[in-house]
Amino acid sequence: MSTSETVKVKEPPSHSQTSESYLNLPNSLTVSRILLIPVFVWLFSEPTHERSLAAAIVFAVAALTDLLDGYVARRRGQITNLGKLLDPVADKLLVAAGLVLLVEFQRVEVWLVIAMIAREIIVTGARAVAAREGLIISADSFGKIKVVSQILGIIALIIEDVLTLPMLSLHEVGTWLLWVALLFAVISGLRYLIVVLRRVGPQYL
Repeated sequence: MSTSETVKVKEPPSHSQTSESYLNLPNSLTVSRILLIPVFVWLFSEPTHERSLAAAIVFAVAALTDLLDGYVARRRGQITNLGKLLDPVADKLLVAAGLVLLVEFQRVEVWLVIAMIAREIIVTGARAVAAREGLIISADSFGKIKVVSQILGIIALIIEDVLTLPMLSLHEVGTWLLWVALLFAVISGLRYLIVVLRRVGPQYL
């Protein structure tokens, strides 16, 4: 995948074509990820060993749909502008839910979560401005690494009290993974902003 891919929005298709593309399998997987978020929140709201394990499984399944929807969309040629916009939103909602609950149970530093959420808000705003001008910005490789690190880090912290490994602290592993995620979040965020400023910025100056 290239570091930054942009696609100009074409003329809108007919109503029947639009409805059919919106209801395709990749977009349905993305919507299912959003629907799993309240299930995860309910399970992890009382982190007993059993509920934490179940919450981690639900979180992992929801995260897996992120890999599946992109793969299926490319495989079937069902990449849509709706999917490009909805997919990162679903990712952000899932990750934000996990991070906020981890803060509540004091498993991650507040400032780290604030920094990550602030980055997502800024990038989402940049995406919205770009989309309004007919520019769709696909996720780059740095953003994908950020998402994977976040997901693995959150899962490790969710089950830190459930699973004990010899000579390995899941709390430390999860914390380091979130540090890696923050690093790539900053890098990918700057790259998004540069692309938007170069393509859209001059129109507002």
